[in-house]
Amino acid sequence: MVQVCLNGPRTAADGTAVPLTPEAMAASAAAAVAAGATDVHVHPKTPCGRDTLSPRVLAETLTAMRSRVPVPVGVTTGAWAEPDPAARLDRIRGWTVLPDHASVNWHEPGAEEIAAALLDLGVGVEAGIWSGTDGARRFASSPLGPRVLRVLAEVTDTEPSTAVASARGLLSELGSAHGRPVLLHGEDGGAWPVLRLAGELGLATRVGLEDVLVLPDGRRAGSNAELVAAGLAQYGH
Repeated sequence: MVQVCLNGPRTAADGTAVPLTPEAMAASAAAAVAAGATDVHVHPKTPCGRDTLSPRVLAETLTAMRSRVPVPVGVTTGAWAEPDPAARLDRIRGWTVLPDHASVNWHEPGAEEIAAALLDLGVGVEAGIWSGTDGARRFASSPLGPRVLRVLAEVTDTEPSTAVASARGLLSELGSAHGRPVLLHGEDGGAWPVLRLAGELGLATRVGLEDVLVLPDGRRAGSNAELVAAGLAQYGH
């Protein structure tokens, strides 16, 4: 499985290729799926380009994307989109159009409550476990662990020379991961080495403008579809 991560918290300052409107996200997702992506992760945006959990914006984004792609579409619940855990929970409970899945960063305050609310709504949970945090320890003792859709093993080490070692360390911390599937990915300088490791280990992975802005040869990526095509070639190397 190769998921495309369309935009993340990136903004217009990161280049015109980053999709920021519902229509641009839908078009970018369609091209990425045509290139081989089998799942989509997106950050809905306010008109000024900030990540948001707004029910209205989420509905607009998901409706636009589902008109263009037949694969599952997931969103973020990152604390940066709504720092107050109680307000974040209220936003999520107010969603009128539901994503297929949503990522929950287990090191963030309120993660257990957010995950439980999503499960109650029938939304799959991607448990985001970041290297360099206590997320793996918290997840190991979570009663919700066996119920998540998958684990996102997120390698925050952006050094190409050390990211693979950091990834192996994170996987070791995760252990059995409650028996759930693991999606392994890196970011920026660590994105391509970690993607290749995921391929070697037979793990799911993801690629897209959220995680990396350049192709394996260092050239600036022109689109998410271009990154997906390159990712599949690297993944199956």
